[in-house]
Amino acid sequence: MNTPIPIAVQLYTLRNETAADFAGTLRKVADLGFDAVEFAGFGDMTALEVKRLLDELGLKAASSHVPLDELKNNLPQVIEDQKTIGSQYVVCPYIENRNEADYVQLIEDLKKIGDECRQHGLTLCYHNHDFELEPLPDGRKPLDAILEETDENQVQAEFDIYWLQKAGDQPSAWIDRYQGRTPLIHLKDMTLDEEQYFAELGTGGVDLDTVFVLGEKAGVKYWIVEQDESRRTPLESLEISMNYLKEKFPQLNK
Repeated sequence: MNTPIPIAVQLYTLRNETAADFAGTLRKVADLGFDAVEFAGFGDMTALEVKRLLDELGLKAASSHVPLDELKNNLPQVIEDQKTIGSQYVVCPYIENRNEADYVQLIEDLKKIGDECRQHGLTLCYHNHDFELEPLPDGRKPLDAILEETDENQVQAEFDIYWLQKAGDQPSAWIDRYQGRTPLIHLKDMTLDEEQYFAELGTGGVDLDTVFVLGEKAGVKYWIVEQDESRRTPLESLEISMNYLKEKFPQLNK
């Protein structure tokens, strides 16, 4: 299987490491062979300092996770920062309030935010967990509602395959259903035991091969490796996952 799709890392995986040494941690990410990073804040660096660091290390800014409150209340600054670092994708990563009325409001918020992002050449994406697959009173899943009630110019998806599987769905089915609307995919694996813990890629039970095939077909722009928690050090886990990807895609060896 061949793929030109670049590999990024979600820096939430390295939240403790970046808190201690942001620049040094990105250097280690580059050394592992990653092409890009997905940000979850810039530590104590400015957007311009981050851009200079990325250029120095030969890394791209795949995307940025930005809390919903910040997207609602500080969007002009968010957009300016994303343009500075060269990130095309802004991602709403998590929501606190999840009843039916909350989702109705969320969809309206995402429409407005997505429209504003698009005017500035950026794309808004929504990142799922498992709770967006708990049915609404009308039987629909919130993740479907979000994507059905917005158009592709307003909101795209960042499917997190661990959480889709955790909810009992096949990640590949979501990727196939929303072809052309999932430029970002969170690559994760899940242990085969009852705990269903976060696992390094290739060590668990998620059908990654089908995800890769359908992701290419669906127009994925970045594979993004994330491991929320690890029984190893995060860098060790990322190295295992990257070695797995290099086996799958030999052209990543550089």
